[in-house]
Amino acid sequence: MITFNYETNFILDDEVSVEKWIHQTITNHNCELGEVNYIFCNDDYLHKLNVEFLNHDTLTDIISFDNSLGKLINGDIYISVERVADNAKDFKVSFKEELHRVMIHGVLHYIGFKDKTEKEQLEMTNQENLALSLIK
Repeated sequence: MITFNYETNFILDDEVSVEKWIHQTITNHNCELGEVNYIFCNDDYLHKLNVEFLNHDTLTDIISFDNSLGKLINGDIYISVERVADNAKDFKVSFKEELHRVMIHGVLHYIGFKDKTEKEQLEMTNQENLALSLIK
């Protein structure tokens, strides 16, 4: 089950198709959907979580808490829509594309993809692009 929660005025367009896309991405990697919760918030909300839980005093676009068990994908994904909007401008892409990239990025971490090294970052970007090609 995928749920979308809102701690800001933002509302996701077409929740049903986004949910199907995320579920498809999970099953394409031979994993099973458990419970994934998306929480859309603002910079202040996410910054507070970043300081409290990760001891990082910085702004970020996403924080994900992975509760997956093997191939059963579970977790909470917090997304700052303000950061996504700023990043979309910086990367010269639409807000929707950047939002989808961030949303699937969290799920790809749960599936097992990392992004600490340059090689891992390249693979993560490839996986994001593959997933994005399925929703466009």
